[in-house]
Formats: sequence, C-alpha cells, structure tokens
Amino acid sequence: MSTHTQRFNDALQQTGMIAILRGVRNDEAQAIGAALYETGFRIIEVPLNSPEPLASIAILRKSLPADCIVGAGTVLKTAQVQQVKEAGGELIVMPHSDGAVIRAAREAGLYSAPGVATVTEAFAALENGADVLKMFPAEQLGPQVVKAWRAVIARDIALLPVGGITPEGMAVFRAAGASGFGLGSALYTPGLTAEQVRQRAQAFVAAWKALG
Repeated sequence: MSTHTQRFNDALQQTGMIAILRGVRNDEAQAIGAALYETGFRIIEVPLNSPEPLASIAILRKSLPADCIVGAGTVLKTAQVQQVKEAGGELIVMPHSDGAVIRAAREAGLYSAPGVATVTEAFAALENGADVLKMFPAEQLGPQVVKAWRAVIARDIALLPVGGITPEGMAVFRAAGASGFGLGSALYTPGLTAEQVRQRAQAFVAAWKALG
C-alpha cells in the first residue's frame, strides 16, 4: 500500500465512514463539518450537484484540521477534477467507474473512490489507480456480493458500500467484509441543523464502535 493510500485508510479507520453532504449550502458547511469532525468523522464529501459545491469544499478545507480529508462526490468528468483540487479538495468520489476520471485524480494527486457494481469494474478501477472502491448501490448489491468480492479482492483494498446504509444495517455488511461505508440521507439531508446532523452522526459512530 502506498503512503498516499495509507493516509486515506488512516482517516477511514477513525470511524469507518464517509459523510456525504448532498445539498449542503456553503453558509452552513462550516458548522455541519465541525459537528461531524467533533463526532469522529475524518472524511467528508460534498457532491457536485449541491448548491455551490466548490465553495462548500473550500470552506470545509479551510475550517477543518488537516487530518480530515475533504472532497467532492458525483464527479463525472475529468475537467471537474482540477476544479475540485483548486477548491482544496483531496478526494474524488464517483457514481461510476470512468478510467479517465480515476487517472485524472491520480495525476492531480487526489484520492479516488469510483463507484463499481461488478467485480470486473472493480479490478478495472484498481488498474486505473483507484484508492478505494465504492460499492454502489449497496441496496442492490447486498452483503452477499461484498462477501464474494472480498474473497478475490485484497484485504488492504477498502470496500465501501454506499446507498441506503443505516446504523442498524451496517453489521451484516461489515460481517461480509466491508471496510467502511458512505453515508447519505440517513446522515444528512438538506434543511437539517448542525445539531441534528451531530445527533445522527453520533448514532452512526455508536453503531460502528459496537461492531468491534
């Protein structure tokens, strides 16, 4: 494992979860980011289909400690990679597995988490330089697929189910071999206050710790 990938995995091991702030506004990003960090989260992504996402990424990067990785989600094109980097983002999360976007992220010195739904896509993404694999959508794939993939994908490659993950639903995926999770609407939806996000984050962190 490279030193580059190791830093991401070190951040992931803090809670095993990536916070997805789809729809967050830049005037609330700092408070919500602080609530997540104080709860234990060390990886936060702002999907690019949020309002002024690059501004929110810049605010989070400037306001959070260096051990918190901030990045963008729903990155679809190579040109967006440089925009994210210029905003201070360090992570490129994708719903798909476009080799050109993965390579662009690697060339820019950013982490990449492409979305993969088949083991063929998974190995192709790794060949293109992916740091971790976003198993998406988790509702469709299920823990059985995680278990099957884990049998052939090295343990030091993080498998992160994303989509429909709740505190109650993590155990079965974790037992199947999931390394962590991406958390969407069960953690954050537009309109929630920072305190409400904190309470949801605390529930997820408690559930993660209970997994041992």
